[in-house]
Amino acid sequence: VFSKIFSHEALESYLPKIQLVIKDTLRAWSSNPEPINVYHEAQKLTFRMAIRVLLGFRIPDEELGRLFEVYQQFVENVFSLPVDLPFSGYRRGIRARETLQKGLEKAIQEKLQNTQGKDYADALDILIESGKEHGKELTMQELKDGTLELIFAAYATTASASTSLIMQLLKHPRVLEKLREELRSKGILHNGCICEGSLRLDNISSLHYLDCVIKEVLRLFTPISGGYRTVLQTFELDGFQIPKGWSVMYSIRDTHDTAPVFKDVDAFDPDRFGQGRSEDKDGRFHYLPFGGGVRTCLGKHLAKLFLKALAIELASTSRFELATRTFPKITLVPVVHPVDGLKVKFFGLDSNQNEILTGTDAMLGATV
Repeated sequence: VFSKIFSHEALESYLPKIQLVIKDTLRAWSSNPEPINVYHEAQKLTFRMAIRVLLGFRIPDEELGRLFEVYQQFVENVFSLPVDLPFSGYRRGIRARETLQKGLEKAIQEKLQNTQGKDYADALDILIESGKEHGKELTMQELKDGTLELIFAAYATTASASTSLIMQLLKHPRVLEKLREELRSKGILHNGCICEGSLRLDNISSLHYLDCVIKEVLRLFTPISGGYRTVLQTFELDGFQIPKGWSVMYSIRDTHDTAPVFKDVDAFDPDRFGQGRSEDKDGRFHYLPFGGGVRTCLGKHLAKLFLKALAIELASTSRFELATRTFPKITLVPVVHPVDGLKVKFFGLDSNQNEILTGTDAMLGATV
């Protein structure tokens, strides 16, 4: 039922809406006179993308902001000890989930009643129709659970990867310029503007260097550390017998760090995935940012599409610089992210790639 949400046709319909959300967000970042906390703002961005694009909810901005705050409280307590006491993280998480589900039920009911003016089928539409095709009329509770699942899947890990992407583009300006060169060579970027109608799914798929950059971000800064599996039959690994029925955890991060196919593993080097090297092609399970096997992440194509759309906008219409003297340290819990969130100043650009000066800078004719 969920698989149709991430089909090629579905991604094609989401793309213009994803671009719009990203453009609006970068415009807001650039208009802020103060540096932004990239990780926190990336969480807002991915949450908005999930609500507006995947679910097609027409929630007013003020209400959306309140829903985001409740959702954050829910996520912060997901891994709490299951001790149901007043003021415990578990109790706060349960209350946040209940509040969320009330808000989601209201949005779902409004969506089911108001089908006018829609120009694309969002993920929730596809989920409902896919359920019917399988002879399954989804209940309101199932719709709320499915909706929360989609938001959760699109939120923390994508915000983590988005922040890592921006940090690496700041650290490696040559990579950013090489991205721009590829966009120009493919006719996507011209005179500082993205050519109208050029960002289609097939065009984005043809951007090989962009694909390498996203792959390298996900190799070096995999958002989550690993995943769990149940042993279907007893097997032996490095002289140890693992019994049938056991739960095992595989480590994505350790796999990427120790896989012999990757050379100079600590270096950010997108060219390792280029045609000349193709380090991810040597072996089945050396590169697995989205897991592996039949339980690989269903939303991996959507996540990569979002990151590519973000990278294109960053390379085309934004100028940004680190607002601190040094880059922040990285913490791995609950997902990979900078300890202080990464402080970055964004500058607005006009159609000629010139910075838009405001206030005192504009009056003085200063160069930012």
